Amino acid sequence: MSLSVDVHHRLGSFEIEAAFESSGRLTALFGPSGSGKSTLVNLIAGLMRPDRGYVTFGDRTLVDTGQRIFLPPYRRRIGYVFQDARLFPHFTVSQNLRYGRFFTPAAKRYADFDHVVELLGLGNLLERRPSLLSGGEKQRVAIGRALIASPRLILMDEPLASLDDARKAEILPYIERLRDESRIPIVYVSHSLAEVTRLATDVVVMSAGRVAAAGPAVAVLSRMDLLPDEDRDEAGTLIEFAVTGHEDEFGLTVLHSQGGEWRVPRIEVSAGGSVRARVRARDVMIATEEPRGISALNVLPGLVAEVSAGERSDALVAIDCGGDRILARVTRRSLAGLGLEPGRRVFAVVKAVAFDKGSTARRAPPGSVAAGEGR
Repeated sequence: MSLSVDVHHRLGSFEIEAAFESSGRLTALFGPSGSGKSTLVNLIAGLMRPDRGYVTFGDRTLVDTGQRIFLPPYRRRIGYVFQDARLFPHFTVSQNLRYGRFFTPAAKRYADFDHVVELLGLGNLLERRPSLLSGGEKQRVAIGRALIASPRLILMDEPLASLDDARKAEILPYIERLRDESRIPIVYVSHSLAEVTRLATDVVVMSAGRVAAAGPAVAVLSRMDLLPDEDRDEAGTLIEFAVTGHEDEFGLTVLHSQGGEWRVPRIEVSAGGSVRARVRARDVMIATEEPRGISALNVLPGLVAEVSAGERSDALVAIDCGGDRILARVTRRSLAGLGLEPGRRVFAVVKAVAFDKGSTARRAPPGSVAAGEGR
């Protein structure tokens, strides 16, 4: 189900003029603070009315100023998860979860309470009150409340921003599971490159109230011109892999991409399955001759496609390995010493142990299925 947005709105001296279309399972609105991400998601939710433009979802027009159409938020059937959980402190978890469905007509309720509880791992929390929950648990309850309202679309406005790294690690697998197993498209707001890389199927990059780029995550996140300076240390590439087998004696999984064969620490996906992994630029070495007698298990031939040096001591080098675009972060001294320039034949070298648990995940299913379809 496609989300189409083309809006113009002014808030004081800030002006947002954004247009994009996405049919992804999880569409990330990505950009620095103040780029207009939250404003845009509020325009989609109906919490703000645009000065000009439209928002449609599937065959439904949510707002169209030209036709004087404006559906109020309660009629849009959108679940909204805020930065803070906003749970009722005097309700138990069970009561908070059930609250959302009161505003959904009985005929349009499709969400099953027990399934949502199982999906988000809330079974042992149902009788607790919010004061007895961790930050990650509160956010899982907030997501569950949005789901039980039987929405057609879920909006998440930086749901992990207030959590520490341990709580983020706790909740990310649940958001992945929601993305992969539910039939509800998600729009996810974040300024964290690591979050977007791990979760997004599609990305809309925001900058100063404008859309700088939009499209599939694998393509958009490989563009060096879109990478903020503060995120250069987290630069990397998303690659789609097919699982070809496992080397049980070494605890490894064998993958195949357009660039060739890879080995990573074992992942629990059967041969024939598919995964998406993030290859961080800082984990990639470049050789101008095929290396031999080294411990790194992943050596892929390619051509230098692009170089971004800037004024820092390091540079980003994009290598085209049979269609996979791999970023490598090297010093400017290495850039000059190796003669790295577009068209140069090189080898991208990546250690298997560079793939941590958070960088490799089961690939999200392609496309999007309408929420509540057939129910």
